Amino acid sequence: MLLAKLREAVLEANLELVRRGLVLSTFGSASGLARDEGLIVIKPSGVRYDEMKPEHLVVTDLQGKVVEGTLRPSSDLPTHAALYRAFPSIGGIAHTHSEYATAWAQARKPIPCYGTTHADYFHGPIPLTDAMSDEEINGEYEANTGVAIIRAFEKIDPMAVPAVLVANHGPFAWGADARKASENAWMLEAAARIAYFTACINPHASSIGKTLLDRHFLRKHGQKAYYGQARTKE
Repeated sequence: MLLAKLREAVLEANLELVRRGLVLSTFGSASGLARDEGLIVIKPSGVRYDEMKPEHLVVTDLQGKVVEGTLRPSSDLPTHAALYRAFPSIGGIAHTHSEYATAWAQARKPIPCYGTTHADYFHGPIPLTDAMSDEEINGEYEANTGVAIIRAFEKIDPMAVPAVLVANHGPFAWGADARKASENAWMLEAAARIAYFTACINPHASSIGKTLLDRHFLRKHGQKAYYGQARTKE
């Protein structure tokens, strides 16, 4: 079986989405990339999470061609593949229909960065894609969803803001691997929920200042990050 360890990691990332209450029914998908091999491991389409095993996951190349697996891959595969091709630093992607992030996507509003909880994970607001045209929807819809996301990041570092809202659809998040993508999907939902309550309490609330935004994001993710414990080589 190809990529046994990555299969286990991707399965765990998918199950973590369920444990965190980020998916409905069989909606959503998490994947991981073996970049050296150019291979994606992704959830199969429409399979119940509680029935999923490592051997059910599907291995494809970066163009979406199935390399190993008897089940059909997630219908979101073309979106995942487009992002892996466009963003060379990412190694995992999670797509959910989590409640608050999806509400912002349906309202077609980016999620403002109001405070430090958001800033600890995302270096600025969560961007929103443009609404897709009828031609894009009627054509290669899932691949064009990836194109829409890539367009939204023309001036944004995808590792500084590892998430996006697809207009009228829902959120995608990513990271260095499948585990981190799942974590970022969870943090995105938390930021979406807190932002919703903030806007309800004060519709005129201001976004966080740049100095405080930078301090909180960079202390975790910058070159001189000091949050948490120092990592030691095993």
